[in-house]
Amino acid sequence: MGMPSEQDERTADARQRERVPLKRILAFFVPLGLSASLVSLSHVIINGTLARTGEPEAVIAAYAIAMSIFTITERPAVFLRQTCSALAADRTAFRAVGKVTAVILFFTMTLGLVISYTPAGRLLFTTVFNADETMLGRVLDSYRILIFVTIFSAVRCLYHGIIIRNMHTKWLTIGMLVRLCVMYFISLWFVHGPYGIDGRSGAIIFLAGMLVEAVVSFLEGRRILRGMPEKQPQSNIRKAADVLPFYRPLVVTSFISVIIGPAINAMLGKTTEIELAIASYAVALSITNIVVSFYTYVHQIVLNFYREDSRAVRKFALMFNLLPAAAIAGIAYSPIGPALVGGITGGEGPLLNESLRVLRVFVLFALLFPWVDYGNGLVMLHKRTRYMAFSQLGNVGMTVLALVVAVTMAPSWNGHIGALAQSFGLIGELLVLVLLLRRFEKGSPPIATGINL
Repeated sequence: MGMPSEQDERTADARQRERVPLKRILAFFVPLGLSASLVSLSHVIINGTLARTGEPEAVIAAYAIAMSIFTITERPAVFLRQTCSALAADRTAFRAVGKVTAVILFFTMTLGLVISYTPAGRLLFTTVFNADETMLGRVLDSYRILIFVTIFSAVRCLYHGIIIRNMHTKWLTIGMLVRLCVMYFISLWFVHGPYGIDGRSGAIIFLAGMLVEAVVSFLEGRRILRGMPEKQPQSNIRKAADVLPFYRPLVVTSFISVIIGPAINAMLGKTTEIELAIASYAVALSITNIVVSFYTYVHQIVLNFYREDSRAVRKFALMFNLLPAAAIAGIAYSPIGPALVGGITGGEGPLLNESLRVLRVFVLFALLFPWVDYGNGLVMLHKRTRYMAFSQLGNVGMTVLALVVAVTMAPSWNGHIGALAQSFGLIGELLVLVLLLRRFEKGSPPIATGINL
């Protein structure tokens, strides 16, 4: 047989480049996106319930402050999902991760109790978040309930790891749907029941939802665990100390990013209308999160398909990464916006109008978010996860700089400041990712990253 011609080689290369059709990527991506979007609906249910109080701005602002601290204290529990999924190849390894979980819960609950019941917590909320005595009471009422959410969040994430590792991912969606149903019916009970809505209502709804999701995950996870071997020869995870080298870097890096939420809420406490600023930002952010959360798994497309067909991945990104910004703009600038936001805020008024204005600023955030996740996928693909620490520092630095400048020069912008700062933070993060990936590409073969951001 003769040597293949140049035309044959070009044809073969073309077939190779097109071996991942778009429908295959969509079939992989859409279920993940739907699952992530359902998570954001839980916060919409809570904000919609709290907006029906006599003082919606004050109650939502207090819950938002309590949640910003809870997000920090809960963070170590969230990364149990990735840790268990990666390491728990057998029941011995699962028990090792379980021991780490117990230690995490002990320290997290201790910290939560200190914040809730000692002067340190009062000092934190009054100094950092500028809460007065009335708001302080509401914040503490919410946080004292939220600290118990951490227990069920840890259980949920631990068993999510087992479920994901064994490809039973439909149970994550089932658990989330059950959680949303329970949260919705409890919210109706608060709205129409005899006890009314106060500062604790949002935290109670969240606690109940997380509890039932943890139960679903536990039941399915235990069923899967019973069928797993006691020991796998290829697994070297035998005790808790074996888990820490994988788990610790995830937590250290994540703690950089959780500074953003409290920093924004703290600086919004220095605006002209504090309660309106925090509440409108929280409402607009909850809507934005529903849209962009669908794109939190873009990095998984890069991880699973980039080496097989980098051109198809880039084509997908160019075709679909503009959709979140288009969706946010469509909501913010059309009659859909007042109807949707009004459904959350309970009707007309300053909170509705301000939330819509803040949502318009979030268009920039929605435009940048998928590309940041795309860059993070490239970083993970080439096992350069230390880059993510630098990009997060870029995000935090730009966010804080934008907050300080905006609050100093235009405190009357109120909730706009939070949305603008968060968008500038993504600009900083994306710039750092591009610079670091370009630097990596210079010392690698041309196909290494193929960056076309």
